[in-house]
Order: sequence, then C-alpha cells, then structure tokens
Amino acid sequence: MTDLETSWHRAWIDLSLPPPPGLHEQLIAAYQEPQRHYHSLQHLSECLAHFATVRDQARHPGEVALALWFHDAVYDVKGASNERLSADWAVRVLQAVGADVAVQSRVERLIMATQHGAAEPAADEPDQQLLVDIDLAILGAAPERFAEYDRQVRAEYRWVPGIIYRMKRKAVLQSFLARPYIYGTAHFRERYEAQARRNLALAVA
Repeated sequence: MTDLETSWHRAWIDLSLPPPPGLHEQLIAAYQEPQRHYHSLQHLSECLAHFATVRDQARHPGEVALALWFHDAVYDVKGASNERLSADWAVRVLQAVGADVAVQSRVERLIMATQHGAAEPAADEPDQQLLVDIDLAILGAAPERFAEYDRQVRAEYRWVPGIIYRMKRKAVLQSFLARPYIYGTAHFRERYEAQARRNLALAVA
C-alpha cells in the first residue's frame, strides 16, 4: 500500500465512515490534470507527509486529512472559486456517506481556510490553523525545493505576461513577509518560519 493509500484509508477510519467506491481514484486523477504543476500529487503528498508528523495535534484528524485530500481537488488556473468548488465536492461526498452535519461544516471551513486571505483561521478552530500551516509549509522548504515550487507556480500561470506575473507574485509573497508570523502553530513556526522568511526575502529581492 502506498503512503497516499495509507493516508486515505486512515482518514476514513478516523471518520468512522465508509469511503465511497472510486473516490480515491477520482481524486488521484484530479491531481494529475495537465494544467497542474504545483497543485499536483507532489503537493498533496507533501501535505499529507507533514500531517503525519502532527496528526496527534489535530482535534479531528480524519477531518483534517480529508480536507487536505480535497483542498485542491478542483483547480482551474483561471478560476476564482477553486476552494469553494473543492469544499462543495467534499460536502457532497460527506452527505452521501451520512456524515454528521457538524463534520460536513468543519471540513468545509477547513478547505475554505486554504484561500489564505486576510482573515486569520478562527482562534477556536485550531485544526484550521494546523491545516493552513501544512499548506504553507512549502514556503519554508529547503532552497532547492522552494525554487522548484516557484517555477511550478510560474508554469501554472504561463498565460500571464511576465511583468504582470512578477508584480502580482511579488505582492503575494510580500504579504506573507509582512505578517508577524507566517505560521500559527508552534510546530511549524519553530521548524519553518526562519527558512520561509529567507526564501521569501530572496524571491522578492
């Protein structure tokens, strides 16, 4: 069994729910769509590997794992509703298997938190902060992986003229640097904050 398969089955065991037949294969296929360069199986695998190291910190580990599986399930490089559509898909799946409404709502909010907007994850929902930190762990990756990530994101936006892309990309990266802390949990802050700031400073220089 691969690491992805292990993660998938563990999530549903934690949820005490049956995984819908064929859904795992549908999600794997989605993450292999040709328009994806960063938001791919590599990113999903990295997120799940990070989660494996902090699983014991999650209040609802099955929900966090499922949210990670779905957080980029829909990815249109020109779309503005990817998180919304991904969350809707996850909720439909949970409804179909009879998940409690509270579970559906928490998973939906977890996925929507990966928009990384101005709003911080809710203080009373630590699973949101954990998931957001996992999604942003790439910013604190080793320089070689961060450089690869930067190239992968550019490849997804190759249709955007260079000068416009560089301006918008710089603004996004500077917004992370402007935060008092990039990571909200002690685990990720201690391990990745300093490297993330070095990576981002070089990227916007």
